[in-house]
Order: sequence, then C-alpha cells, then structure tokens
Amino acid sequence: MGILQWLFDARIELGNGQYLLWREVLGNLFGLLSALGGMRRKVWAWPLGIAGNLLLLTVFLGAVFGTPNPVNLLGQAGRQVMFILTSIYGWYRWRAAREHGGTAVEPRWASWGTRALLLAALVGGTALLTPIFQALGSYEPVWADAWIFMGSLLATYGMAKGWVEFWLIWVAVDLVGVPLLWSAGYYASAVMYVIYGVFTLSGFFVWWRVSARQGRERVLVETAHLDPTVTRR
Repeated sequence: MGILQWLFDARIELGNGQYLLWREVLGNLFGLLSALGGMRRKVWAWPLGIAGNLLLLTVFLGAVFGTPNPVNLLGQAGRQVMFILTSIYGWYRWRAAREHGGTAVEPRWASWGTRALLLAALVGGTALLTPIFQALGSYEPVWADAWIFMGSLLATYGMAKGWVEFWLIWVAVDLVGVPLLWSAGYYASAVMYVIYGVFTLSGFFVWWRVSARQGRERVLVETAHLDPTVTRR
C-alpha cells in the first residue's frame, strides 16, 4: 500500500507551482517502450503498453484518482480504456501468429478501400464524439480531444492488423495532441508526444522497408515455383 500511495502522490517539482506527476512520466515512458517494441514487432509491446495505459488513466481521471490538475480530458482518459481493450486484441493476435511458427506480424499496406474507411472513421468519429465530450465537460478545443481519441483507436487497431499506415495515423494524433496537452497543463505528456511524433515517423519507414523486403521475398518464392532454376542462380 505504501508503494501505491507513493505512486499516486509522487511528483517532480519544477518551481513556480509547476510540477510533473510521476504517474504521468512513467505511463508515457511505458508507452514509448511499447512503441519501440511495436516497431520491432515484439509481442511484449502489448502488455507493457497496457501498464502505461493504466497509469495514464489515473492521471486523466483526476477527479476520481486525486490528480491535482483540475482539467478534465475525457478523450484522453477514454482512449486509455480503448487502448487496453484494443491491446488485448493485438496481444492475442500477435501471440497466435508467433505460436503458429510465424512472426508476430507481417507488415503490409492497407488497400485503398481500407484507407478510405480509416479516413472516414477518423473524420466522422471526431465529428460524432465532439458534442458528446463537450456535454461531458471535456477541455477545449473539444474536437482535438475527440480527434486524439479516434486516431488512437484506429492506429492501435491498425498496428494489430499489421498495416504500415498506422504509423501515419499516430503522426496525425501527435500533431493535434502536443498543443492540446501543453495548454491543459499536462507538460510531460506534451513533451512525450513530440518524441512520439519523431519516433512514429521512424517506425513508418522501418515497417515500409520490412514490407518491401517481404514483398521481394514472396516474388522470389513464387518465381522459384515457376522456374526451379531460380534457386540455383
């Protein structure tokens, strides 16, 4: 109980009444490590991310868990719950693929139809959730909170499916998330979003190269079946 009490109360004093909660710092650190594991297609990325989500959930639901920051970010809190549920799906999917003798995930490009659906879901979901979050008293601009929620949902689902484009959805989330979190006083999360933005661009190119390499390997295998002499060249 002593450790839990310390975790809920511990903060880093910045002076002039400003501070960072250790829960916020650790939650974002776990999220960054999870993203690193995702880039390397490691199954442990999912449970580590869930641990970070649980910590951040206590931060953004300040009225419930005693966070001193009075600002309510319901989209940020809600997306932690969504992360946990979607991560359980991704964890199961990657483990199943690994247990069947393959890699955890095979990066591939989504079809144009899927891309259109992702974009429609991002814009439409943001429009739908904005008045709901506004009625619940979320921080302004509420559309930004809704955008972050929807983008995070789609990006996490895309990662579970192995779509290369999921990294670009994260970039779109980070571009909106940095100014929103900074203005709301969640400085640790805002700084981490900047780091995430750089990292997600790197992850996009890593998965792009992996997808291209796997495509070339499939072509060689298919060609070898048609012309057995290819394997001897």
